Amino acid sequence: MFTELKGPHADSLNDALGRIGFRRSQTVAYRPSCLDCNACVSVRVVASEFAPSGTQKRILKRNADLVATVCRPWSTSEQFELLQKYLAVRHPEGGMTAMDEVDFADMVEHTPVTSYVIEYREPSRDGVTPGRLVGACLTDRHCDGLSMIYSFYDPYHEARAGLGTYIILDHIDRAQEMGLPYIYLGYWVEGSPRMQYKVRFRPMERLVRSGWERFTAEEQDRLIAAVVKNPAGRGAADKGGRKDGVPSIAN
Repeated sequence: MFTELKGPHADSLNDALGRIGFRRSQTVAYRPSCLDCNACVSVRVVASEFAPSGTQKRILKRNADLVATVCRPWSTSEQFELLQKYLAVRHPEGGMTAMDEVDFADMVEHTPVTSYVIEYREPSRDGVTPGRLVGACLTDRHCDGLSMIYSFYDPYHEARAGLGTYIILDHIDRAQEMGLPYIYLGYWVEGSPRMQYKVRFRPMERLVRSGWERFTAEEQDRLIAAVVKNPAGRGAADKGGRKDGVPSIAN
């Protein structure tokens, strides 16, 4: 299911659709609607109640020197080069690997709603020149939270393990400072290796027929234990155009 976002009320429409499980791709809001399958589940972190785990605290400490900058939704060659490195390692068979710089510009810049790119850089060496770009995230601002449309980072940077987790943790911190209750992480499919990182953020809610429902502590414990038991699955490359498992409408 999909609909176009346009006009003076695009933000409010995007807000309303986000609360019922839609995601944005450029000027289109979409939601999977399969006749015999409901595996794609919308999930969001309750940022207002979030407390980092021990592992997440270590990731925050390891990357505390990164400089995060909120930028207007305007693509750069530096961002595109970082995206290519990320896709080559994390999603080598995904449809997004065929993107060129124009496609990337379309993904970032064609937005009818309030959105921005948050860049994550290492400290400047001379105090003048911006430091090395190691991560970025295209983010939408909703009235009740932040929606992480697409994040990517340097997969080769061994000294900064957990960059993907750090970007989510930074968004949670931003939401808390802004008084926004949720971080929308897109779709989650139980058993899909590349999506299991999402269950590590507590508390988490999923969208069911009756509305948003919180994972019980026991269920989230079980899901996290499964990830720990099979660490090789985390970050594994799956076929498909997007990390959410839904082909990009723009492609």
